[in-house]
Amino acid sequence: MTSVDTELLESMAERIALARENEVLSTEIAFGELNVTSTLSGAVNLIEYLRSDPNLMFSTLIDITAVDHPERAARFDVVYHLLSMRRNQRIRVRLAVREDEIVPSLVDVFPGANWYEREIFDLFGILFSGHPDLRRIVTDYGFRGHPLRKDFPTTGYVEVRWNDVEKRVVYEPVRLVQEYRQFDFLSPWEGAKYVLPGDEKAPESK
Repeated sequence: MTSVDTELLESMAERIALARENEVLSTEIAFGELNVTSTLSGAVNLIEYLRSDPNLMFSTLIDITAVDHPERAARFDVVYHLLSMRRNQRIRVRLAVREDEIVPSLVDVFPGANWYEREIFDLFGILFSGHPDLRRIVTDYGFRGHPLRKDFPTTGYVEVRWNDVEKRVVYEPVRLVQEYRQFDFLSPWEGAKYVLPGDEKAPESK
């Protein structure tokens, strides 16, 4: 990124922080994009401003996702990715959310947020207030748990199979017929004496 690009992003960060000082906690430029950390209560108003301001015009919602940080009190980050085709720039809005907090839905500002928020609810268990139809979208409606939480077991809780007798899909508790093995990712072949190029283990930090 050139110094000119950096100056433009810094100018934009300053403009946003001044215009929405009650909603913006911090700004940061990383990997050629502007990251804005928002308050939970002010996220929808901030994103609506980013979409509507004629100098910004972040009119396209690219994605909404989440990150689990189980060691933090505010366990989750909810992350919004926006694109301004007018300026050919992207911006990332992030907010920290405790496990007992509810995130305001963005559906009234970007109707396309509907399925993104359902996916986050399904996979992380984060609730969105004001969502018109907040139910699972990736897993089954009776699924137990939220698979992208870092404390979700890698084996899951149940396994699914076709029952020839009952002629339907059945759910059963996970039963491991052999010891669950932890691979070191050095080689797909157990007992191999060589390391494939690119599969070297990173040195352990001290």
